[in-house]
Amino acid sequence: MTRKTQTDETRPTLCHAVADVRDRAAHDGAAHDGTAHGRARHAHNFSAQARSKAVGAAFEARALTFLQQQRLRFVARNVVCRGGEIDLVMKERDGSLVFVEVRARAQSGYGGAAASVVWRKQQRIVLAAQHFLSARDGATPACRFDVIAFERGRLLWLRDAFRADER
Repeated sequence: MTRKTQTDETRPTLCHAVADVRDRAAHDGAAHDGTAHGRARHAHNFSAQARSKAVGAAFEARALTFLQQQRLRFVARNVVCRGGEIDLVMKERDGSLVFVEVRARAQSGYGGAAASVVWRKQQRIVLAAQHFLSARDGATPACRFDVIAFERGRLLWLRDAFRADER
């Protein structure tokens, strides 16, 4: 049996940034009518996602600067494991680790940024924290979970916002 191999020219792209919007629509299996409106719609979705990531990174940078001004030391950023992510890991002067979730909302509808860290999100952060701690050598330090919420541009620091053992 002969195996058919793909050349680089026919191999589908591995990232979402396809050069031509029509190629991306075909790659994604989306219906594409070939009109300027259809192309613009797909381009807008991609640029909105990129803008969202850039805005999130800017808020994380503001939170990091604030926490460093509060004399916490930077340990790690964007710790990812399957099923969870931690925006910032900081260390208090006493050696305890602080896992920080950064949230921002332009509007206060649905409870605002702080309220968006619901039980399910907390569990994902706890999972990532356990993964982070398991990769470290030595004894497990004291830990806490903080939330930095930006409500209409104003920073709100919720120390010990939730605990790993809460149900």
